[in-house]
Amino acid sequence: MKKKTCLLMTLVCVMVCLTSFSTVGTCEEHVVPDPETIYQVALLQSLAQGHYDGIITVGELKTHGDTGIGTFEGVNGEMIVLDSVVYQAIHDGTILVPPDTETVPFSNVTFFEPDTQLHLTDVSDMASLQEQLNQAVNENGANLFYMVKITGEFPAIKVRSEYKQEKPYRELDVALAADQVECDLENIRGTMVGLYCPSFMGGMNSIGWHFHFITEDLTRGGHVLQVQVGSADAFLDATPAFTLTLPEGDEDFQRMDLSRDMDEAIHRAETATSADSAPEDPADGEQ
Repeated sequence: MKKKTCLLMTLVCVMVCLTSFSTVGTCEEHVVPDPETIYQVALLQSLAQGHYDGIITVGELKTHGDTGIGTFEGVNGEMIVLDSVVYQAIHDGTILVPPDTETVPFSNVTFFEPDTQLHLTDVSDMASLQEQLNQAVNENGANLFYMVKITGEFPAIKVRSEYKQEKPYRELDVALAADQVECDLENIRGTMVGLYCPSFMGGMNSIGWHFHFITEDLTRGGHVLQVQVGSADAFLDATPAFTLTLPEGDEDFQRMDLSRDMDEAIHRAETATSADSAPEDPADGEQ
């Protein structure tokens, strides 16, 4: 009788274990992330207006994706998420791996599953690169999101990062005009990670492409300003779903006028080099 009882208890334990595996996703610790989702932290428009306070931690961000781009609290450098590792290109372009406790004011990540592959050769500039990528986008659906990884040889690439900002924060284009540091890399191997946002995302992100870069040896990187591609493979992940998380209980965020047209300021922040004229700081006109 004792043996039968033990056997019965063992079978019950096995049944419980099997049941717990069959219900993955019903409990918080077993939630399976959706690989077909772009997860966005905050708004590019709020970042452009100077909301640089972190919303989630790096550790939490990694539960939402293994590939992507973004920045860190205080706009403390450029973020490159590659193969489940979050990298931080600080002001001089040097790469660090931040702790999971570091916080994030803006980012886009996904679990990368490539749908389309292109081979790129002799791409002369950023416009040519985007033209080739847009052909693939238009063939697969221009109203989807795309994350791209471009790995190969880069004869020339200009990247930038920036010094960490301190409160009171300036708007992003003003801060970058004063504090961004550019680095010209030549004849280098590495990976560009980029995000494509469709046209209807104008109120929440930047329409079109946005690229960050990290060298093959994981020592240098940043936001891409200019690029030449020698020979590289581009892998595109078409993604139909989008999830947005916003600051909770943040009075500064709630006071922001997010109806402001920030397109020009965002364009300057994403493309301007040290050779371009600095924008006027809106705070300079306040009485």
